[in-house]
Amino acid sequence: MRVRNVAIASAVAIGAVVMTSLPATAADTTTTFTVTATSGLAISAPDSAALSSAAPGGTASGSLGNVTVNDQRSQLNSTWTATVALSTAFTTGTGTASETISGGQVTYTPGNPVAETNPPHTPGTVGTLTAQRNAYVRASGDGANAVTWNPSVSVAVPAGNVSGDYSGVITHSVS
Repeated sequence: MRVRNVAIASAVAIGAVVMTSLPATAADTTTTFTVTATSGLAISAPDSAALSSAAPGGTASGSLGNVTVNDQRSQLNSTWTATVALSTAFTTGTGTASETISGGQVTYTPGNPVAETNPPHTPGTVGTLTAQRNAYVRASGDGANAVTWNPSVSVAVPAGNVSGDYSGVITHSVS
């Protein structure tokens, strides 16, 4: 009886192995595809913005409108820095000293993101446009990403400046 039980157990075990074995033949297909970058790294900003009026010794202020960095390079470690600068001082008339306002009088505030794709994105610090400064930074992360912010600007009008319509150029760039 014992031999019979051993024979039955052996037959069941062999059957289980045969039933759970892979088929006698198999074929693998290595499948590939390409993820392509749709474009590069770009920044966009409004063509123009109007600040509030201010008297000499006062402050003109307002927002510039939405600025967007769109990074579609789709890379590992897709980092970038967006900068802002006063590339042309604010002037009126012929641009004499009393008709010019320099970057030291212009304060840029990047503010929080209005829209983000695949963060993190970090706003730069508030400060004057005496020199180029960071507006937004992506210091880490992979793949495509984008961020939009609506910066504000305030211009401290020197008491010695004359009245007039002042115009200057604030430039955003990214690399």
